[in-house]
Parts: sequence; structure tokens; C-alpha cells
Amino acid sequence: MAIDIKNLIEFVQRDIANIDSTGDTQRILDLARFVDRQAKTTLLMYDSTSDLPNLLDDTADTAQLAYVANQGRLYVNQGTWKPMASFAAPVPIFLQPYTFQGSNFGYTTGGNAPGPTGGSVIDKFPFASDANATDVGDLTLDQAHGYMAGQSSTTHGYASGGSPATISATIDKFPFATDANASYVSDLSVSRSKSAGQSSSENGYTSGGDPYNNIIDKFPFAADANATDVGDLTQTRYGPAGQSSTTHGYASGGYYAAYRNDIDKFTFSSDANATDVGDLFQARRYHAGQSSTTHGYNSGGDSPFAPGNSNVIDKFSFASDGNASDVGNLFLARTRTTGQSAETHGYTSGGGSPGDNNTIDKFPFSSDTNATDVGDLTFARDAPSGQQY
Repeated sequence: MAIDIKNLIEFVQRDIANIDSTGDTQRILDLARFVDRQAKTTLLMYDSTSDLPNLLDDTADTAQLAYVANQGRLYVNQGTWKPMASFAAPVPIFLQPYTFQGSNFGYTTGGNAPGPTGGSVIDKFPFASDANATDVGDLTLDQAHGYMAGQSSTTHGYASGGSPATISATIDKFPFATDANASYVSDLSVSRSKSAGQSSSENGYTSGGDPYNNIIDKFPFAADANATDVGDLTQTRYGPAGQSSTTHGYASGGYYAAYRNDIDKFTFSSDANATDVGDLFQARRYHAGQSSTTHGYNSGGDSPFAPGNSNVIDKFSFASDGNASDVGNLFLARTRTTGQSAETHGYTSGGGSPGDNNTIDKFPFSSDTNATDVGDLTFARDAPSGQQY
């Protein structure tokens, strides 16, 4: 079968021509990471070398790369199929389909905290074990504040917009492969804070925010470029939470004149306005958003129905448009918090309860269960942004 390599960035054709059987795995991994995602290159997968197509046959597929399962090896098309180095894993990680969820770490970035640069810290915590976060870098000084939207590509985390010192249009970017500071890479179409963040395989999205707006901005992961206005939410609002399926972004809840319960949905495949597809179990703002492969989650926030800070975790389906249901409670009720999404669990970190908080909560996607306290951020803060890798 043919697999579309959607997560790779550019294909260096001259390196393919020079690869031979002595090439090491790292070289091949580096090559694959540079596959041009615009070229929509396909990778053929076969059970054995006897199944490889005859390249002399005019009807044969002339893809540049083929993966032979029983060898765990890639072959390159150089007029004939030339073997490359073997991989330890049955299928290399970069051949797997894109998913929004991370498998390694969650990140809690920025936030409102004491001191002139207190809100610049990038915290990282593991998904594989319950542990405290570590400080691995800083946002730019322009982003040393809270109320930012968080986005995640396969290689980088992003923090966009924010306040309170000055409402910002800045988009910061930091690498997942190494612990390092963020760099300023581009701007939103308008300055704003208290927005929701969403991520497709190719783009980051920032939706809603303060000053009151309904704008859906989109910026590319493949290049450091400014965001463009590509659509509108159904309602002007600030303080919504963001969720991402493989095909759609969601902005749920928020505030404008009243606490909102709307779940808005917009497509990643084209630039278009959002539609209202359901209601939250509890209208609220400043809650965290998480995403499994099948459902969107909202946790915490503040609501007149709590009253005050909420501990509610509610869930809605990606497969069908409908209302969210109450499926559990946070370990600690709080507002102005942020979310991270692993493959098996959702995380809620930081927030105000009402004072600044450093709690990292975790709840399972596989069952409707309360969250547990599994670690602490490096210091207490509210209104950070969240990313995952």
C-alpha cells in the first residue's frame, strides 16, 4: 500500500542519489525528515524484496522509497532498488500517520507569575511516568506573560498572542528535540490574548480572543511566516479552550456578555467559518482543552454554575456532532489553566484556585474517571499555554 508522508519537511533529491548500503540509520532518518511535504511523495511498503516492483516496467510505481517489512529496511530507487540501513523498529516512527497527541512530553509555557520575566519559563514533564516538570528554556521577552494560545507541530511547540502587559501578536517557537529557548518567528493577523489554540499536521490555528473577536488565524509549520485570517467562529468570545482531531479544530466555551457553552468546529482542509456543533456540559471560560483520537475534553475553568472555579471534565465526540457529557473531576478545581494531550491521557497544568497553582493533573482517555495529581510545575502560575511532543 502507499502511505503519504505528511509530516516530513523537504526531500533532498541529491542525497538520495548518493545513498548506498553503508549509510547509517541517522543519515536515513535525517533524509526522511527533509522529505518535501508539498511534493506528496509516497512510500511503498512491501512484505519482502520479491514484492518490489520491476522498475523496468513502465506501469510500475516509481516512488523514491520503499519499505520492506520482513527486513525492517528501506530501499531507494536509483534505477534499481538499493538497500539502506536496517531499522530496529518494525516501522520507522516517521512513517506513522500524524496524530495530535504526544508520546514523550508535555510542555507548560509562560503564564502570569511574579517578576518581570517570571512568565517566560518553558516547563517540560514526561508522559511515561508521573513526575515533576523541569525548566528547559524561556520564551522571548515579548512572550513573558500569560493568556497565550498553544500549538504543536511534530517538531516544535508554539505560543501565540497573549497579555497582560501589552496585548501581543507575537508567535514564539521552540524545538522539541533539544531543551532550548524559544525564538520569535512571526505574528498573528491581529494582536490578542485569551485565545484557543488548535493544530493540524501542517498548520497552527489561533481562534477567538480579547479584544473581543471571532477570528480564526492560521500559520504554517513548514516556514516561519505570519498568520492569515482564514475564517470566523460562530460567536465573538474570549477564554475558549481548543481541541484538535485529525481533520478539524474546535473552540469550546468562552465568554462574551455571558458564559458560553458553544462547541464550534472548523475544517483543516479548507479556509472556512466554524459551525456550532454542540454544547458543553457546563458553560465556562479559561478552561483547559485536551484531545484524544476520538474525543475532545474540557477541564476546569470558571463558571457561574460551579459556582466559581470548576472541577468538571466534560467530553464530546469527534465522530458525530453533539453535546458534551460530564465524565469526571479534576483533582483541584481551578481556572486559567492549560491542557496537554498524550496518547492515553489528558493533562491539566497550572491555573488559579484562586491563587497561582503548580498542580499537574492527569486523567485517562480510556475510561470516564477523575483526574489525579501526578506532579508539579517548577513554580506556580496561571494562564500558561500548553503543548505536547
